[in-house]
Amino acid sequence: MRVTFLGTGSAMPTGERFQTGLLLEADGGNLLVDCGSGALHGLQRTGVGYDDIDAVLLTHHHLDHVSDLLPLLKARWLAGETDFTVAGPDGTEDLVTDLLEVHDYMQDRMDLSFREVGPGSFSLAGFEVSAMEVRHSMYCLAYRFVAAGAADSADSDGNVPAFVFSGDTEAFTDLIEFADGAAVLAHDCSFPDSVDVDNHPTPSELGAVLADADAHVGRVYLTHLYPHTDGEHEAMLDSIAERYGGDVRFASDGLSLDIE
Repeated sequence: MRVTFLGTGSAMPTGERFQTGLLLEADGGNLLVDCGSGALHGLQRTGVGYDDIDAVLLTHHHLDHVSDLLPLLKARWLAGETDFTVAGPDGTEDLVTDLLEVHDYMQDRMDLSFREVGPGSFSLAGFEVSAMEVRHSMYCLAYRFVAAGAADSADSDGNVPAFVFSGDTEAFTDLIEFADGAAVLAHDCSFPDSVDVDNHPTPSELGAVLADADAHVGRVYLTHLYPHTDGEHEAMLDSIAERYGGDVRFASDGLSLDIE
């Protein structure tokens, strides 16, 4: 499985980071997770591009996670790719159909399939996915991804390569334990400790929860970064390290990881 961070920013532009989007590639398919502003450009910088995506999976419906959906659909239509699957929490079909109604010329251009998902397990675009509800101002899901057929790659303890994406959320123990055994956890860390914020974690909060959870995660990448984090990366990592001794790094747009 290969994971590429298309956008590691947030609702407030930094000029350097697109809004949230991730590309997951496996032998069975290519999956786009979230599609915020700029994610479509980030996708086109990969070897996959907008016309070779099998599905998009949304964590939630905030603008900075869905604003490139219509540009993605139009680009695929112009390229002759009219079949597409859009998956996400309850209300995803209404969201997309309502957006399409704003633009008359987009009516009936696409043969869309919708899948509305919740906590539990499902298969999508070559991946086995597990979902859990997280703590945000809007209903939001975290996802754990394993490439279909990855059981053949299990280690001696039966663990298979897994990637977990927190979505937008506060830090809490159940979520870290949801990521137990994952090679990589990409976790929201939107603000430095100097900002008093709800619905997103600060480094000290995330570090404390990582330390308290009964879980082992190979590496943690911090994402969904507001401009407030600019110039604060070293201090943020130090704050986490005061509480948690694991491998924690900042994600960046275009970063690709092979999950093995």
